[in-house]
Amino acid sequence: MIRSKIAGTGSALPEKILTNHDLEKLVDTSDEWVKTRTGIAERRIAVSESTLSLSVKASRKALKAAGISAKDVDLIIVGTVTPDMVFPSTACFIQAELGVKPGVPALDLSAACSGFLYALDIADKYIRSGIAKNALVVGVDLFSRIIDWKDRSTCVLFGDGAGAVLLTPTKGKSGILSSHIHSDGNHWKSLYTPGALEPSPFSSETGSGSYEKPFVTMAGNETFKLAVKTISNACIEALESAGLSKEDVTLLIPHQANTRIIKAVRQRLKIPEEKVFLNIQKYGNTSAGSIPIALDEAVRNHPVKRGDVLLLVAFGGGFTWASAAIRWT
Repeated sequence: MIRSKIAGTGSALPEKILTNHDLEKLVDTSDEWVKTRTGIAERRIAVSESTLSLSVKASRKALKAAGISAKDVDLIIVGTVTPDMVFPSTACFIQAELGVKPGVPALDLSAACSGFLYALDIADKYIRSGIAKNALVVGVDLFSRIIDWKDRSTCVLFGDGAGAVLLTPTKGKSGILSSHIHSDGNHWKSLYTPGALEPSPFSSETGSGSYEKPFVTMAGNETFKLAVKTISNACIEALESAGLSKEDVTLLIPHQANTRIIKAVRQRLKIPEEKVFLNIQKYGNTSAGSIPIALDEAVRNHPVKRGDVLLLVAFGGGFTWASAAIRWT
């Protein structure tokens, strides 16, 4: 059986660090409150960087780690809701910037914080089918662009960053063992960002004249409850589909949204704290960048060994959720 494996990882973060103490000067909050409620101490904010520049930097690292030339990449998928332009896609710009050959399919997809795992799932299926051999998968978001910095309920949560992986084919019992993506549009009001486009001069005639600023809007309590339930179920789904148990998990790498959510999921699944990877304290919620950034850190700084079972899981606006079980090669 042909599976896809993660042959290389990479990540990129903006230089500017914004601490909770810095936020105290912008909104009515405190370092203690933010840490207690979210686990976040600081986050990175893009100033000179762009969605493209961070994506390219992370992609180059992933390609180097995999030992694959950009000329051999035959698929690019980017999960993002903060592209630099409405179109062309970020993936097309990455293709040009890296020197990936013309004709290779390159596309963005929108699944908010689940974007990376959505992209991973699709790329995995392309490789399993034999259509692609070297797939570049990127998760990137710059939520600093869509945050109301006067809204203390949201501005403390998010940061900017990008992560990337290079998928290649493999045979045997390793690689991506199972991958699942889901959505439920009935819960879109729990987490969304309106007003992406300017209204037309004819909007008043059609009755759609209202225009909201493109700021993240979140129903915190509802999002928390939905996240805990769906993430827990998604973890179980990925493990059962792969023929694994909770005891087989070497490392759980969850979407870095909130330590309270992650703790609740860990307790539901009865996974020991030492088996859960956290870097939210340094970066906050980087949306689609969250899991690939964490994965890259886990691989490079907390050596992931051959045969280790990694469980990746995310949820995001949509409402979307996704999971993947991987045996490391």
